[in-house]
Amino acid sequence: MLTRLEARPLRMSEVDRSAPLLFVINAAAGHQDLEATRELIESALRASSRVGELLIGRPQDLAQVAQKAAANALSRGGAVVAVGGDGTINTVAQAAYAQGCAMGVLPQGTFNYFARTHGIPGDAAQALQVLLSCEPEPVQVGLINERVFLVNASLGLYPELLQDREAWKARFGRSRVVAFAAALATLLGRRRQLRLRIEHGTEVRNVTTPTLFIGNNRLQLEQVGLAQAEALDQGSLAAVMLRPIGALAMLWLLLRGSFGQLGEADSVQSVHFQRMLVTPRLRWVRRRVKVAFDGEVSAMRAPIEFRVAPKPLYLIKPASANGATGQAGGGA
Repeated sequence: MLTRLEARPLRMSEVDRSAPLLFVINAAAGHQDLEATRELIESALRASSRVGELLIGRPQDLAQVAQKAAANALSRGGAVVAVGGDGTINTVAQAAYAQGCAMGVLPQGTFNYFARTHGIPGDAAQALQVLLSCEPEPVQVGLINERVFLVNASLGLYPELLQDREAWKARFGRSRVVAFAAALATLLGRRRQLRLRIEHGTEVRNVTTPTLFIGNNRLQLEQVGLAQAEALDQGSLAAVMLRPIGALAMLWLLLRGSFGQLGEADSVQSVHFQRMLVTPRLRWVRRRVKVAFDGEVSAMRAPIEFRVAPKPLYLIKPASANGATGQAGGGA
């Protein structure tokens, strides 16, 4: 009989079921939520005779915890599992992609576009059953200046909206009403137009727009009515730009998007691509640009490059759930 060290190496489409699953959890969830999550995970592991380790990190340490967990999972033939919302999932995906190890998700966010697109339930107990019974499948991810994004990335209005929303939540509490009020205040406030030089394929364009949105999630694009959702199945990303419009027109677009009719608006332009280079045309903003990716906001050095990642992320998910990011990564 082969010993474990002599056994054939695992393919990326496999996880050694005797190896531990390494669960990365954000300590910001709160003590009661952490205990409930711990009990649920440990119960599911016992019922399936699987082994797992729970790694809890503070928000400022989460990236380092995820990197160590991914390296550990790769060396032991296991998988790293993100437990949390968009920010936690993105942090773990960054580590899993860099290390080349398999990844699982226990979603605890609001919309859970990434999980839902790939057939992973929002209910934690059901998501655990997927994690414990399914195998890794290759899924497409996007890169923004070498930073992984799973659902979307953007410049302009959307990063401002996210920052304003967090400021409102810190002051008035976390609720859908507060989030909506913050978004309304951002849309009605004064906004700076982006003046960009955009290169994709053989085309070079100078554009003026309040926002540039890059999508990598079919479900999200379909919900607002954008035809570019289908292009993601062919290994592309979708870019959405708005022509310069006023506050009332912006609110009207928001309403149309809620009814799945955004793609029909004359002020909306969309294209698909595998690589796009974006350079601010104003000198004073050329060095650092505020960007958002999967709900997080950061400043990145320009020019900003968006592209399909050259290799896939291996996600534990039902094999039949072929969402927008269900293709293996394309070339860049």
